[in-house]
Amino acid sequence: MDETVTHPSAVPCSDGLAAGVTAGTDCAGAYPGSALDKPATRIDRLLHAAIARATGGVSPAALWLACLDWAWHLASSPGKQMALLQHIAQPVGLAGRPALLVEPDDPRFAHPDWGRWPFHLLRDGFLHAEAFWQQATTDLRGVSPHHERVVSFSARQWTDMLSPSNCWWLNPEVLRALAETGGGNFLAGAQHWLDDHQNIFADHVLHTSRARCGPHCVGRDVAITPGKVVYRNALIELIQYAPQTATVWHEPVLIVPSWLLKYYVLDLSPHNSLVRYLVERGYTVFLISWKNPHADARDLGMNDYLELGPLDALAQVRRIVGGVPVHAAGYCLGGTLLAIGAAALGRDIGPKSAPLKTVTLFAAQTDFSEPGELGLFIDASELAYLDALMWEQGYLDGTQMAGAFQLLHSRDLVWSRLTREYLLGQRTEQTDLMAWNADTTRLPYRMHSENLHWLYLNNDLAEGRYCVKGRPVALADIKQPIFVVGTERDHVSPWRSVYKLHLLTRTEVSFLLASGGHNAGIVSEPGHAGRRYRFSTRPQDGASLNPNEWFAQTPVCEGSWWPCWQQWLAAHSSEQSAPRQFGGGTVLGDAPGTYVFAP
Repeated sequence: MDETVTHPSAVPCSDGLAAGVTAGTDCAGAYPGSALDKPATRIDRLLHAAIARATGGVSPAALWLACLDWAWHLASSPGKQMALLQHIAQPVGLAGRPALLVEPDDPRFAHPDWGRWPFHLLRDGFLHAEAFWQQATTDLRGVSPHHERVVSFSARQWTDMLSPSNCWWLNPEVLRALAETGGGNFLAGAQHWLDDHQNIFADHVLHTSRARCGPHCVGRDVAITPGKVVYRNALIELIQYAPQTATVWHEPVLIVPSWLLKYYVLDLSPHNSLVRYLVERGYTVFLISWKNPHADARDLGMNDYLELGPLDALAQVRRIVGGVPVHAAGYCLGGTLLAIGAAALGRDIGPKSAPLKTVTLFAAQTDFSEPGELGLFIDASELAYLDALMWEQGYLDGTQMAGAFQLLHSRDLVWSRLTREYLLGQRTEQTDLMAWNADTTRLPYRMHSENLHWLYLNNDLAEGRYCVKGRPVALADIKQPIFVVGTERDHVSPWRSVYKLHLLTRTEVSFLLASGGHNAGIVSEPGHAGRRYRFSTRPQDGASLNPNEWFAQTPVCEGSWWPCWQQWLAAHSSEQSAPRQFGGGTVLGDAPGTYVFAP
């Protein structure tokens, strides 16, 4: 099959507007690459890219502006200065040690030896300083909220780095291990360090990570639900999973995962595969596997991902099942893209002949006015440097993106891990979810630039400026019932931000808040200990509660949320019938396909 596909949006428009956007409309702004024909712009981007490489993609200008804003207002706030001086003067020690300082879930000081002399003095002195900087960088009147978050985040990075738990000669747990093993912990840690750097070299120079495979090998240990690749284009493979029941529900399920990582987070090991859970309950499941792009895909944009992704897959699913409406579900940015596509279909086709039966969004934002901690890395200056870096490479590398996510949780994902693995010599047993998270992908320059500018920076989707085929889309055009899942500890798609879909549409919205984070809260199979959720439905044109009211009024249900969603799907499905033929007679290979293995 010919996989070379050309779309108008792959070519910058001569008038500086994004493809498909015509002058005089209220559509999203210009594609950042549209001015590359100007020599001055090219020179500027070369310099910005060089600076971004040196700073890890961070804009020095954005950081200095935030620090200047904070320092100026602190210098002109004598009351705040007095409060900080009082904090400094607060005694830290045996009897005068503040009781609030040690957080019960802080892994750095969990070992009981931190409560003994002299280590408790080191711990309490550090935590006292950490609390000082937290107080100094927050609640300062006059500082812009974004600058306050940037300065507070930066202070937290420095204090986390300077923690005494990171120094082997100040960490009683490491000193105890040193005495008990005769230095064996350092030898084991050195071996771990060597193994990690060999893996980094293999990943980024030899591209042999898939050959190593490891304990969670794709196609052997994970992503093993039986199925076939039934369609392929330049950007996706469409997998249809084998039925595991005598009859199936009339309407199939199409799942659109995020392109930030590989699709198989929804088809991990057999015990925690959402795909397997659905097919075992009588659903015909289709799932998109995104291709891992290289520099030659630099000009693929958001509209290309929409057309070649969910819209093309939806057309193929309906061809295979004979025109039956589809239950469509999207995860993270895949859910955002699905919502855009559903709104465009609602605008152009209307509800009577709509190809969608229902829409489900897993941890997917549609209003990006409060994007959580990711907003720290998003402002005009930051995106100028990131655009330049991506423009030079043609893509954003997965490790660059992973580094930003690690910074958001550096205490747990960086410093505590380094202490445990390199100083204590202890390896954390890798789970299938951890292996998936390390299987990074690249993001094409244009698509990711448009995503960050149009969605995160300008919030064009929620504010009616996001265009498909030259005309703005409105989420109010989605008339199908919507099932929305948020997770309590989500730092990528905060649940209160996900909840804002209630304000953007008047259709029936069922909202479920699950325990866990962005990934573990979605991979929440029945039988997983400690899982819980809240769930309620707002009827069509019903009144909406604000998030805090909804949380207070909605009772807690123990267990996995998967059965709740499955029952909701069943309630919105028709009768059952015999399973369909794979691909309507067209099969290109076995699942998990070829795109998932692309280096």
